[in-house]
Amino acid sequence: MSNHIVILGSGQAGTSTVRELRKLAPEVAVTLISSDDCSFYAKPTLSNAIAAGKNAAQLVVTPAEKLAEQLKLTLMPHTHVESIDISGKQLITDQGPVPYDTLVLANGAHPIRLPLTGSGADDVISVNHLSHYAAFRERLKPGMRVAILGAGLIGCEFANDLRAADHAVTVFDLAQQPLGRLLPPKAGAFFAAKLSAAGVKFEFGTSIVNVDKDGSAYLLSTADGRQFEADLVLSAIGLKPAVELAAAAGLKVNRGIVVDRQLQTSAPNIYAIGDCAEVEGLVLPFILPIMNAARALGKTLAGTPTDLAYPAMPVVVKTPACPTVVSPPAMGAAGAWVEEEIEGGIRALFKAPDGKLLGCALLGEASKERQAVATQLPPVL
Repeated sequence: MSNHIVILGSGQAGTSTVRELRKLAPEVAVTLISSDDCSFYAKPTLSNAIAAGKNAAQLVVTPAEKLAEQLKLTLMPHTHVESIDISGKQLITDQGPVPYDTLVLANGAHPIRLPLTGSGADDVISVNHLSHYAAFRERLKPGMRVAILGAGLIGCEFANDLRAADHAVTVFDLAQQPLGRLLPPKAGAFFAAKLSAAGVKFEFGTSIVNVDKDGSAYLLSTADGRQFEADLVLSAIGLKPAVELAAAAGLKVNRGIVVDRQLQTSAPNIYAIGDCAEVEGLVLPFILPIMNAARALGKTLAGTPTDLAYPAMPVVVKTPACPTVVSPPAMGAAGAWVEEEIEGGIRALFKAPDGKLLGCALLGEASKERQAVATQLPPVL
């Protein structure tokens, strides 16, 4: 077992790893380094807390001091890591060098930003951390018109939540439907209709290229010359794994930091977990994959090398206007979607040529079938 474990990142991945490790190794020295204050919050709450009237402080589950006490941690909040010195087994930070015996990279992902032009481009907000949410809430005033760039999972969750808080919401996406990577066509149309009935406006086949300040508001221009007004612009295009530190240190990276089934990187004693990690080609920025990975890594760090296994992990989309559960088939899987309308919903099943179930999308009343369908799905890894 390692004498000193250093974990970079205090989000769900880093904190869950410590919790799992502490079940097996209550005394091993652990230092948690973070660019924020190290308080723990559940990141999925960021996209559905506005209608509930919650500010950033109310989303904190465990304050930093309490976390340190509960998990016997040394915390290094508000710390910038400049580089990883693999040969010297230390992190170079703006607070000085931090030696490690084992290093866990759990430093998450960056929001993808569109290459926008215009005087208001720098004012476009992305919400990927609690501090981002605090800034967003501070700027969001009652009755504001909000433009959302991206009709993926996070964009649609924010759209539903902002509309429930009585904001006028318009969602822009180059695709022809919402949740384009997750839903087949009929399910996508059903989802769009339900959110539209709740008051969300969609502009599909539309790319915003320019955002200009227009007094206290913004003027958004599309690639085909149309213009829209908004009081606030939120970008929800997606996330890109944070691989910069790892790449600069010479670790193998692809879309994410490349790790094996035990979450070890290409360097001994360095592991990666969460949004920054790529396990056998998979980058899964969701809670269930992180929790499964944390359980495996906790055992490995405690001295019992353990391979990660992903069961079927359907994702619940937090859109009350259209309850939705999705489990997309593996990339390139052979098969076809079979979409069936039921009373108050859509049941879409992706089946292999031999009839085996490889994926699903359950909307409306069909979302209640989540557990029954999940038992028929193959493991992800």
